[in-house]
Amino acid sequence: MADKIQWASNTMPKSDDKHLGIMSLDHVKKARAFHQSFPQYTVTPLARLDGQAARLGLSNLCVKDESYRFGLNAFKVLGGSFAMANYIADETGKDVAECTFDYLTSDQLAKDFGQATFFTATDGNHGRGVAWAANKLGQKAVVHMPKGSTKPRFDNIAAEGATVTIEEVNYDECVRMAAAEADACERGVIVQDTAWEGYEKIPSWIMEGYGTMASEAAEQLREMAINRPTHVFVQAGVGSLAGAVVGYFTNLYPDNPPTFVVAECAPAACLYKGAAAGDGDPRIVDGDMPSIMAGLCCGEPNILGWDILRNHVTAFVSCPDWVTARGMRTLGAPEKGDPRVISGESGAVTTGLVETLMLDPEYAELKELIGLDKTSSVLCFSTEGDTDPDQYRRIVWEGEYPTC
Repeated sequence: MADKIQWASNTMPKSDDKHLGIMSLDHVKKARAFHQSFPQYTVTPLARLDGQAARLGLSNLCVKDESYRFGLNAFKVLGGSFAMANYIADETGKDVAECTFDYLTSDQLAKDFGQATFFTATDGNHGRGVAWAANKLGQKAVVHMPKGSTKPRFDNIAAEGATVTIEEVNYDECVRMAAAEADACERGVIVQDTAWEGYEKIPSWIMEGYGTMASEAAEQLREMAINRPTHVFVQAGVGSLAGAVVGYFTNLYPDNPPTFVVAECAPAACLYKGAAAGDGDPRIVDGDMPSIMAGLCCGEPNILGWDILRNHVTAFVSCPDWVTARGMRTLGAPEKGDPRVISGESGAVTTGLVETLMLDPEYAELKELIGLDKTSSVLCFSTEGDTDPDQYRRIVWEGEYPTC
């Protein structure tokens, strides 16, 4: 029997919501203008899955497909690149609006700023994005990957010219390692979406960068005459992406925000554990976190993202690996007429969760709590493609991690 989905209704006391402003519409507009200055920029597809929606009994189901982002097969570059641009803007006394791709790749940047070394920890996608941006901007990058990281993800980072290692510790220990090395380096900068006391500015810029993806999705929904999603499902590792998405849509629809559901991988479900405790504090998960959802295997939350989530999310859900495997297979073999989405292990968990809630009566209580029914217009984010092609094929073609 497969492991069960666990979930917690949000009964936590509200905070003063002081971090919601990070994802203001003006901040996200600046981030999107920055990304639009890149010659590689295109709006990634929003897959409208009408056939699957009809089969599941939903009004609409749409999945944002980040496998097309900048040719990097994942959304993470949006945050790292915008944080680096903001850092350079601060150092040179400019507004980030002046730090376009053309300026950041110009000879003038070398005169104004010179060269720094950007340190980060990653399961693969964030590090590849930081390495890619550093390479394009003539900067240096050092990337540490946690125990169990795969060779294809390592190779993708190394191909961007970064110094990259796989360590024998978990993700959160790699974050501490990267931060210590940045402090010891003459021009070292830690670029991490994990925020902690005293390290909040760069994580907030990263979250704003993620807002480009949410802004595109909202615009695409309107073009499809779906003026507002009733439900937004988003995955969480440290919670920066989830906080960014929830924060953006809360600011976009302040009088009638969607119902938000956060999905985590079970071994690293620090947000779910915090919600289950009900006291307003997240929990820290330590040690090994065995899961195919490598990008979500983070045990220490971003305090900025958590503050947004505790105020606006209806349910936090802890998902075993079979949930995302189900989503990967469903998106990879769609209903007739629906577009195919190649979604990786950390990308498909929300679609797998929606599918399960609509089809499995065991989770009727959660389905009822969030009001998921035939009137629902659901938005999910597939945050990565097949970043490990061999594992993707084992799951989608060969049936690893069956639903039951």
